[in-house]
Amino acid sequence: MAHHPAIAPNRVAVITGAASGIGLAAAKRFAELGLKVCLADLPGEALQRAAQEVAGINGTRNVIAVPADVSRREDVERLIEKVDAAFGEVAVLMNNAGTEGGGQLFGDPQRWQAILQTNLWGVINGVQVFAPAMIAQGTPCAIINTGSKQGITTPPGDTAYNVSKAGVKVVTEALAHELRNKPDCKMTAHLLIPGFVFTGFTRARGVTEKPAGAWTPEEVLDFLLPALERGDFYVLCPDNETTRAMDEKRIRWAAEDIIENRPALSRWHPDYKDAFAKMTDQK
Repeated sequence: MAHHPAIAPNRVAVITGAASGIGLAAAKRFAELGLKVCLADLPGEALQRAAQEVAGINGTRNVIAVPADVSRREDVERLIEKVDAAFGEVAVLMNNAGTEGGGQLFGDPQRWQAILQTNLWGVINGVQVFAPAMIAQGTPCAIINTGSKQGITTPPGDTAYNVSKAGVKVVTEALAHELRNKPDCKMTAHLLIPGFVFTGFTRARGVTEKPAGAWTPEEVLDFLLPALERGDFYVLCPDNETTRAMDEKRIRWAAEDIIENRPALSRWHPDYKDAFAKMTDQK
C-alpha cells in the first residue's frame, strides 16, 4: 500500500495523547511502518507502558516517551528539543491529546479552562512550535490534528468540548491555507474527524466493552492512512452506526441554520424535529 511521502521507514512521528486510544494506535501503526516514534502524554504509568508496547514493534532505540502537558507551551518546546536530540527532524506530527466532559455552558469555569487549554491550546502550541521547523526542513511532512464532529455540528451538552474542537478545525484550516501558499512547501495539514470510537473516553463513562456502533482506534488508522495518501484535508470517519451520507446530512443541516435563518441548533428544536427526521429519513 502506498503512503503519504512523510510516512516512510526511519522518519520520525511525534504523537500527543499517545498513551491510549487513537494516539496509541497511531504510534503502533507508525512503528509497524518503520518510523521512529515519540509518544507524548501526561506523565505516568500509562505512557511508560504504551512506549514499551511500541518498542516491542520497532525496537527500544526507535521509541522515546516524553512526559508533556500540551497545554503548557514550555512542555511542547521541551518536547521538540527532546525529539531533535534523539531522532532529528520530524516528519509526522499528530496533535491528538484531548480531554472531554464537564464543559456544560454554565459548568465549572475551571473545567472549561482545562478543556480549552488541552484541546485547543495544545494544538496551537503543537503547530506553532513544530510547524516552522518542519517547513524549513524542505522534506515531505504532515501535521494531523484530531478534531471532532462535535466541533462542526455543535450539539447541546458539552459546550466547552464543542468550542475547543471547533477551534481545532479553524486552526487546521488556516494551517492548510498557509502551507499551500508557501513556495516549494512539502508539508501538508489534515483534520482527523473521528466518529464513535471505543477509547479511554468511552471507558471513563463506564462502558467496559466496545459498543457495536463504535470503531476501534485501529479502524480509525485504517481509514486515516489512505486519506493522507490521497491528500484529503477533511478525514471524516464513519463508524458502525453512522454512515458518511448521514454525516453529510447533519453537517449540511447545521450550515443551513444560518442560510435559512432558523433558530440556533434547530436540529434539537422541537419545531424542527419532524423536518430533520424527514430530511434524514429517520422516524
